[in-house]
Parts: sequence; structure tokens; C-alpha cells
Amino acid sequence: MTVHFVGSGPGAADLLTLRAVNLLREVPVVLYAGTYLDAETLSHCRDDAELVDTQHLDLDEITAHLVDAHRRGLDAVRLCSGDPSLYSALTEQTRRLDAAGVPWDVTPGVPAYAAAAAALGTELTVPELVQTVVLTRTQARSTAMPDTEALARVAGIRASLVLHLAITRIRVLAEELTAEYGADCPVAVVAFASRPNQVVLRGTLADIADGVEAAGLKHTAVIVVGHALGVRERPDVACSHLYDPARERPGLG
Repeated sequence: MTVHFVGSGPGAADLLTLRAVNLLREVPVVLYAGTYLDAETLSHCRDDAELVDTQHLDLDEITAHLVDAHRRGLDAVRLCSGDPSLYSALTEQTRRLDAAGVPWDVTPGVPAYAAAAAALGTELTVPELVQTVVLTRTQARSTAMPDTEALARVAGIRASLVLHLAITRIRVLAEELTAEYGADCPVAVVAFASRPNQVVLRGTLADIADGVEAAGLKHTAVIVVGHALGVRERPDVACSHLYDPARERPGLG
């Protein structure tokens, strides 16, 4: 029997992949984080599914449920918010399953940053302006960040910067990023991306914290920083080489 780590996407039930939906329809045991996932997402599960909300469980307790399903001869789904490749504790969980001799696989999901960019109608990579996207977080009451990934260092390349799990520190972060990006650098905050209660705030590093605090945003938000935001209003942005009208294209005949 197999444990399937499944990305549930950013929240909207219709943004699950076909593979994810098919697994939920078939698998008898489903572990999910009730903090992030709603009844509509769980409606894809089979009617007799054994549902386990993990929001109050530690990693050992979660693993125990997965191992128990395996010993009972049952497949299990571990639903992860967003995509399992980002901040999902996939490494810790699969290491424990390996030690218990439990096979597992991974089904990707739509990541929160992609849903946020879609809500903003924004491409995060713009020719000759920015070609790098950095996905990161900051440290408050959480796992320590490596010294080499300090925000000041990451900001130094002036990429499109996407900050997860950082909304409660927005004022401190905006001040720290201003040194590299400038106070007038565009910023957007997308909370509950893709859900009916989605919130989109736009501003600059100089004023975004005021907007976030006024809106009372505390969690489930992505912060996007960089000059790719609002670039459609700029007349000086280059075309990509692939689609540039000036590019010479050999004839087919």
C-alpha cells in the first residue's frame, strides 16, 4: 500500500489536478490540514473515506496514522496545501515512512505563489527587467533560516521576491527590503488566493504595511515584491526574443 502526498493547491477546489481528484475519489484514508482546506476540497473524497484533520497533530502522530493505514492494507492520501515541494515537511515525513518501510509518492499541486500571480494578472519574469524569482520566507517563531539566506542577501539580486509565512512581519520586511529595491518598489499582497474570500492589496514598500494592518491580515497570505508588478504601464519594456516581431524567422518552405 502507498502513501500519496498530494498538493491540494492554493485553496479553490477546482484547482486540484485531475490526478489529485482521482486519488481522493479512490483512496480510503485522507489526512488533511483543517487550517487550510475546506469542505469543498474534501468533497472530492469518497463518501466512506476516513478523514483525519492534522492541524492539532505533531509529525510523529501524523506519521503514526499513515503507518497504521499501511498496516491495515489501505492506501492513504496526505493532502498538503499548495505544492508539496514548498514548506510541506515532505522531507521529515518521507524519512519517517522510509524508516517504517512504507512506500510513498508525490502528486504536485498549484503553488500559492502561482495563484497569487494569477490573481494579480502578473508575469513574474519580464524580459530585460527581471528573469529570476526567489521563493523564501523569514524567521519569527519558526525554524531558523540559514545564514546564507538572510533577507538582505537575497534582496541583493533584486529578483521578483515571493515571501511566504511572513505577513505578520510586513512592516519590518518592507523597511529591510527598501535598501535594495527602493521605497517606491511595487508590492502586492494576496491573501486566500483563489478562494471566495480572496484579498488583493497593492502598494509600494513605503505604504504596503499600512494596507495590510488596516485589512487585519494575519495568515494565508503571499507577499510579492519587485518591478515586474505594474510593468504593463511601462512603455520601455522589451519583448522576449522568442516572440519579438523583429526576430528573423526562417520560412517553412
